[in-house]
Amino acid sequence: MLTRRHLRIKALQALYAYFIDDEIELPIAEKNMLRSTERIYELAIYQLSFLVEIVKFATRRIEDNKKKFYPTQDDLNPNTKFVDNLFIEKLTQNRDYLRRKDAYKINWVDQEELVRRCYNDLRDSSRYKTYMENPKKSFDEDRKLMNDIFTGLLMDNELLESHYEEISVYWANDIDIANYCALKIIGSLTAKQDNLQSLPELYNTDGKDDPDEDKKYMIRLFHKTILRSKSYEQLIEEKASNWELNRITLMDIILLKMGLTELTEFPSIPIKVTMNEIIEMAKIYSTPKSRVFINGVLDKLINDLKESGQIVKSGRGLIE
Repeated sequence: MLTRRHLRIKALQALYAYFIDDEIELPIAEKNMLRSTERIYELAIYQLSFLVEIVKFATRRIEDNKKKFYPTQDDLNPNTKFVDNLFIEKLTQNRDYLRRKDAYKINWVDQEELVRRCYNDLRDSSRYKTYMENPKKSFDEDRKLMNDIFTGLLMDNELLESHYEEISVYWANDIDIANYCALKIIGSLTAKQDNLQSLPELYNTDGKDDPDEDKKYMIRLFHKTILRSKSYEQLIEEKASNWELNRITLMDIILLKMGLTELTEFPSIPIKVTMNEIIEMAKIYSTPKSRVFINGVLDKLINDLKESGQIVKSGRGLIE
C-alpha cells in the first residue's frame, strides 16, 4: 500500500529524530522507524473499526427505539438499509481484519459520545439521506457510502485524531498516511471475495520480485544518509553560497542529504523523480523558501556528481 513518497516521509521523520538526539544509536533509531511505519497499519484498522462502530451504534438505536413506551410506525418498522450495509458485513467477516483488530485490542466502549456525534452528523448529511431513500441495494453502493463517510467524517476529524494521539505518540504525524491505507483497504474488498482473503500488505509488493524491496529501500535510504552525513555536509557547504551550514535549517540539511543519498545510492531511481520528491517534501515540512534553496543546491551538486562519476543510473533510472 505505502508509496515511495510515504517511505521517504517515514525516513525523513526518523532522520530528523536521529539528528536532534545526540545519544540515540543507529540500530535503535532504525527500530523506531520500522515500528512507527508498521503501526500505520494499526491506525488504519482503528479507522476502519470506527466505521463499523458507527453501524453498530445505529443498530443499537433501532433496537432501543422499538422498546419505547409509545413507539411510532417508523420505530417498529425501521429502514435497515444502513445497518445491513453489505460492505460492513464483508469487512466484519474478513478473517484478516478480525485477526488484526483483536491483536491491536481495539475497543470503542469508552468513546460512545464520539461515535454518537459522528452518527448524528452522518444522518444529517444529504449523501446519507439519498442512500436511505434509494430502495435498490448493492455491494458497490454500500462500499461507496462507507468510502464517502470515511472521507467526509473520519478524515480531518480533530476529536478522533486527539483520541489517537493519546494512544500512540507515533500517530501524531501519521494520520494522513493511515487514512490513505484505510481507503486502499476499502477499495480492495469486493463482493466475490471470501472471508479468508488477506487485506493488502503494508509495503507495496506489486510487480516486485522481492516482497521486501520497499522496506529495504527505506532502511537503506535511512542508513546511507546517516553514514555519509559528514561527507554530504562538505558538499552542501561548498554549493550553498553565502550560507554557513549552521545557518541552514536542520530540515533543509536532512532533505539535501536524503536527496544526495538517493541520487548516488539508488541507480534505478531517475534523477527527476528524486528532485521532485525532495522538493515536494520541502514544501510540506520546511520553510516557504526551502524548495527554491534545495532545488538550487541539488541542481549544482548533480552536475558535479555526474562529472565525477558518483551518479550512475541504470534501467528505470535512465528515464529523464
